[in-house]
Amino acid sequence: MVKEKKHTTSNKRKDLLNFVMTVSIVILANFVFSFYFQRFELTSEKRYTLAESTRKLLKNLDDVVYMKIYLQGDLNPDFTRLRNETKEILDEFRAYSNNQIDYEFINPGENPSKEEVNKIEKQLYDKGIIPEQVIDKSKKGQKVTESLLWPGALVTYRGREMPWQIYKRQSGGGFSAEMSINNSVQELEYGITNTIRKLQAPRKPEVTFIEGHDELDTLRQYDFMRSLSEYYEVNRTIINQKLDALNGTDVIVISQPDSAFVEKDKFIIDQFIMRGGKVLWMIDPVYLDMDTFRIKQFTLGFNNDLNLTDMLFKYGVRLNPVLVQDMQCATIPVNVGFANGEKNYKPFQWLYSPLIMPDIDHPIVKNLDLIKMEFVSTIDTVSARGIKKTILLHSSRYSKTQPTPARVALAMVQFKPKESQFNMPYQPVACLLEGEFNSNYENRLPSAIMNDTAIAFKAHGKKTKMIVIADGDVAKNEFSRKSGPIPLGFDRYTQQTFANKTFLLNCMNYLLDDEGLLQLRAREIKLRLLDKKKIEGKESKWQLINIALPLGVVILFGMIQFYIRRKKYAS
Repeated sequence: MVKEKKHTTSNKRKDLLNFVMTVSIVILANFVFSFYFQRFELTSEKRYTLAESTRKLLKNLDDVVYMKIYLQGDLNPDFTRLRNETKEILDEFRAYSNNQIDYEFINPGENPSKEEVNKIEKQLYDKGIIPEQVIDKSKKGQKVTESLLWPGALVTYRGREMPWQIYKRQSGGGFSAEMSINNSVQELEYGITNTIRKLQAPRKPEVTFIEGHDELDTLRQYDFMRSLSEYYEVNRTIINQKLDALNGTDVIVISQPDSAFVEKDKFIIDQFIMRGGKVLWMIDPVYLDMDTFRIKQFTLGFNNDLNLTDMLFKYGVRLNPVLVQDMQCATIPVNVGFANGEKNYKPFQWLYSPLIMPDIDHPIVKNLDLIKMEFVSTIDTVSARGIKKTILLHSSRYSKTQPTPARVALAMVQFKPKESQFNMPYQPVACLLEGEFNSNYENRLPSAIMNDTAIAFKAHGKKTKMIVIADGDVAKNEFSRKSGPIPLGFDRYTQQTFANKTFLLNCMNYLLDDEGLLQLRAREIKLRLLDKKKIEGKESKWQLINIALPLGVVILFGMIQFYIRRKKYAS
């Protein structure tokens, strides 16, 4: 008996010693690991791994970024998912920012006073948060509920406030609410980071659209200009031979000019480049009278002489007055007759509208979808000392070129193209130029102009960048008389949205060295959505599996454990 008591006391001491050692190890481990920061990513697409540019931004925060997020209340499953994803990524931001990110979720409709709710909602709308009317239907179609959500946030940093629209409904047909939620989740890191960058920026870079040479008007590139205005100061100007016309501008955009540039305007653009200015050229080397084409369904394409050939050649590229035909192309509706007294439209391949799929690992075009072009031409790179040239976009494997004068007729859609004729693959249509450019007017000016201090002529420029696209239509949005400008890249006939806008925004971000935004926009997060067709009518089955099966497994293990213990101690 005494021996058994000693044995029990020894076991107690041993258990106590093990407990003390375990607690000590846990405390010591916590103390050691408090000096190290490490997070583990378990998703295949690295959903919660923040981009390097984001981590750098968060690490350098010198004050608290406070967010009031209006995604709270009685939300449907889609918006509940968006709220949860928002919270998770904000927690990730907080961890990397050393607690410089703070937030709260607010339900603007929880106030019992209807007048107070209306006042709050008006303030949110005035500050730039767009509401969303959500209509939910029950499975049996017996109950319909409507609710007004404000899926956005007000972000404050150092006394400055800015809205962040978390949920962005996709315009055009073919986009379900679930797809819009999916896209909004993908853009969470980009949206938060971009908002913080805007709050930190002391001055927005200035983007100037050149006028005076029959360029695209504001209406036809409304969506591009509106999208740019979220990040930059956007304006339009006529050079009109004024030396100071481009002062204060960081980037100029030359968008589908239709008349020749005079030498003085060219000289001012040239000197703007020599002083480090950036340019986005969107030029049509071939001129087509589209009014004639719409009326007669036939037109001719001629060399579009804009008096820019020598200038671009000096910088390292040559635009060729040819039209690209590509078997990887968009479709257009063509009336093939009348049915029941109405026009009968059918889709046909339109070889003059190539769909360009980027295939290089450059930040401007990485992970981009198809880009739609119209009557695009080709680009050749030429020798230019010290200039790095990168082809950003090219035609597909099955393409060819048509020299000017080019006959373009709608009737050609009736004939099936012969693959053997499309034997000029991968024709370059967009090129990035980087380096220190030499002036187009080097060794061409009289000494009086070269030595004029008011002109301050530079023959050799600072390091800068420019992008040349052999298509002016790439930035042109369609226009509806009923609804106004249509989003850039959206095709009304196929209900498909092409990546034109993202490509052009990437071009501008790269020219202005916003490579952090490029890195974020190129990310792709795959959200594995449920197949509604498979689960429709099988709701009870999956509820039973998800509830009963785990309980059954627990009970089974319990019974096995009970049986093992009983057998062990019975012997």
